[in-house]
Amino acid sequence: MKPGFILRSVFFSALLILLYTKETHSQNFTFSNSIGKFKSATSFYITSAGFIYVTDSGTDEVYKLDTLGNLLKYAGGYGWGEGLFDNPSDVYANPLSVYVCDKNNHRVERFDKDLNFIWQLYTRNSDTTAERFGYPLGCAVSRQGDLYILDSENKRIIKFDLFGNFSMNFGGFDAGEYSLIDPKKLAVSGNNYIFVGDGSRIIVFDQYGNGVSIVKMREKISGLRIIFNNLTVNSDSTIYRANLDLPDFSLSRLKLPVSSISYPVIESFLFNKKLYVLTKKNIEVFIPAF
Repeated sequence: MKPGFILRSVFFSALLILLYTKETHSQNFTFSNSIGKFKSATSFYITSAGFIYVTDSGTDEVYKLDTLGNLLKYAGGYGWGEGLFDNPSDVYANPLSVYVCDKNNHRVERFDKDLNFIWQLYTRNSDTTAERFGYPLGCAVSRQGDLYILDSENKRIIKFDLFGNFSMNFGGFDAGEYSLIDPKKLAVSGNNYIFVGDGSRIIVFDQYGNGVSIVKMREKISGLRIIFNNLTVNSDSTIYRANLDLPDFSLSRLKLPVSSISYPVIESFLFNKKLYVLTKKNIEVFIPAF
């Protein structure tokens, strides 16, 4: 057991109680506007510069938009060559790079901020079984540059260093109560905790692959995002948020006007006090109701 793990476990045990018992609290939002036009959006992310990246399985493309909804660039198209996709399932972006999970091609492709192809990571045919992944559903990069990939084929998380070298895997069948059963989404916090949406649970791991908490939700999780340590979790119809910078944060329900949103909700995030909600056809923007 690594130093500090007991303290981290105690912290996340308290976190579990707070998240589970306080999720009935709500924050009201009102509809502002909608942006973008997609065929069948699957995921989105935003950078500190305010650029939004969206993957669309209907067109097998990734789009770069600004917060006004202007389309700045797009890349992809159906195929298996460099820069092409077969069902892009997730996108992660930072100020320099964009990572796209190319689900049916069993790889993660990296682009620069302007969606120019850089490289791809594919390990499904590797001789090293520990690093193999297939049908990736999520990816995220830590502040140290480590890349975490949600391997849905083997129900585990694979960690690679900033050079693409295999580091470890965790959350597999040997992880006991922290074994992933139905993993769908993945996010990494600023203090290097890995949050995984697994059925109706959020399973939290530290950067060493140790399971530290299981947060039970009342609904099946379809989306999970961490933007600047704001965690948003959603089912098809309900959105919750938590501020990971607070020592005693709780998971609060975000209340939206029912007539203003197109269900199902795919993903959501908070940025500059606005709530961005991804549906299959567009992004719906909400502002706090005072």
